[in-house]
Amino acid sequence: MPNQFKGRLVLIGLGLHDEKDVTVRGLEEIRSADTVFSERYTSRLCEGAISRLSEITGKTIRTLSREEVEDATVILEACKGRRTALLVVGDPLTATTHIDLRLRAEKDSIETAVVHAPSVLTAVPGLLGLQHYKFGRVTTLPFPQKGHIPTSPCEMIIDNLERGLHSMVLLDIDSENDNYMTANEGMRLLLEMSGKLERTDAISSETLVCVVARAGAPDCIVAAGRLEDMELRDFGQPLHTIVIPGNLHFMEEEALQTFAGARKFSADKGGNHPI
Repeated sequence: MPNQFKGRLVLIGLGLHDEKDVTVRGLEEIRSADTVFSERYTSRLCEGAISRLSEITGKTIRTLSREEVEDATVILEACKGRRTALLVVGDPLTATTHIDLRLRAEKDSIETAVVHAPSVLTAVPGLLGLQHYKFGRVTTLPFPQKGHIPTSPCEMIIDNLERGLHSMVLLDIDSENDNYMTANEGMRLLLEMSGKLERTDAISSETLVCVVARAGAPDCIVAAGRLEDMELRDFGQPLHTIVIPGNLHFMEEEALQTFAGARKFSADKGGNHPI
């Protein structure tokens, strides 16, 4: 006798920009779901994308708060005996919360599946022409809380640099208040953190910084240069991502000059400082 169907949860990646980034398989899964949720606290698509996706698929899409996703009760209840989809910007398993959700569903004997999609973790290095396998630990810059600025993100970047590795720096999101950290704010925070550490190998105004704004969008900006120059540039609307390069291969140097407008590099400084 076949096992009784206890429900199905599909985590569907939406890609980086709008409703057109969803894969064909993702669209099929949305159309076949009984209930469709979305979340936007880990990232966001462009304005109106979720509404247009609802029209394309003929499904009502309910956007959940961060608390509802982390608590997971609403999602897991919807899965019981039914097919449920959770739409996630980027790739659905880059956030620990979504891995936890999948584990909890499996423990409840709910079948799970994943539909992958582009993520900043792959798109940003590719746009800059940097080699993915040369990235160290990813860090996130949080919004300062009551004047408290932790130095751990800066320390992680320094640790990567000591190993010659690139650092991807994700910027904080407060979707409830529609507040998204810009690359300019992020660079200023890094300088403040660096000043607190009082280390000569910390981040300075001379540090080579890369910025990718709105990865995946038609108006995506890819730029690289000294921090003191980059901090003054206007990168337009978020979302923004910062990369601090480590030791650069000659092809990576050429890519940053070609794709990101970086100047030539000084070989006597390890090949990762613009002249």
